[in-house]
Amino acid sequence: MVNSMTGFAAGSGQFGPYSWTCEIRSVNGRGLDLRLRVPDWIDGLEKALRDKMGKALTRGTVNLSIKISRNDEVGAPRINTEQLAHVITALRDIEEAAMAGNLSLTPANPTEILAMRGVLDTSAPDDETTALRTAIVTHLDEVFAEFVAARGAEGAQVADMLRGQVKTIDTLVKRAETIWQDRADHRRQAVKDMVTSVLTDTEIDKARLEQEIALLAIKQDVSEEIDRLKAHVETAGTLIAAKTASGRKLDFLTQEFNREANTLCSKAQYIQLTEIGLDLKATIDQMREQVQNVE
Repeated sequence: MVNSMTGFAAGSGQFGPYSWTCEIRSVNGRGLDLRLRVPDWIDGLEKALRDKMGKALTRGTVNLSIKISRNDEVGAPRINTEQLAHVITALRDIEEAAMAGNLSLTPANPTEILAMRGVLDTSAPDDETTALRTAIVTHLDEVFAEFVAARGAEGAQVADMLRGQVKTIDTLVKRAETIWQDRADHRRQAVKDMVTSVLTDTEIDKARLEQEIALLAIKQDVSEEIDRLKAHVETAGTLIAAKTASGRKLDFLTQEFNREANTLCSKAQYIQLTEIGLDLKATIDQMREQVQNVE
């Protein structure tokens, strides 16, 4: 089963006075890159989500964002007196250093002090955050399932396109094989004429002639390229139908496809084979573009 590396899912949930929204989206990536933006005051939440996503995904740049809000009826936020004391001490040190350097500073107002990191404690009690973490992770199971399904649905479309492209390649390879076999006698005569025109001796040694003909025939022989292309077609079908992630292998395979098509074009001494080689390269390039999105 082919899975796409692009996908999207979103959801929202509520637990007690807390409500949240979440989004998961992913794009192509060489490996698995998990980028999470979750509240840091809920201990263990990021690790739990990373473990869950790491087990289900193998490739792609995945962005997960969770935003949590709390009902105002919960009560006034608490001030972290210890952190506030540290901030006040630091501000005094800065003022003294500024005075020593004859610098003038604008005094910090209470709003700015409250906005400093850690002064205003908006976190919930430990037992409450534990229950909230469990609720969020449970809800994310549903959202993540939708996300994986979205990648799978897009992957199914990509798989259909890949099958069509592999079928086109198979048809072109079979046509090239037929042309190559049908022109066997013509090839030998063409090589013989070429060697004869080069060897201008009155008496042409038959053994030497045969040797030169054999060498030229080997240089122009595309049967091995055709055989390898046929093997690659079979491998591609297997990888597309595989139940495990096969994006990297398909990427490598398109490179092998392209290598054989290039050799076919360079060896071909017949315009129809050259045209088939160019058609192969065009189809392989289209296939490579689709493979870039396969997990």
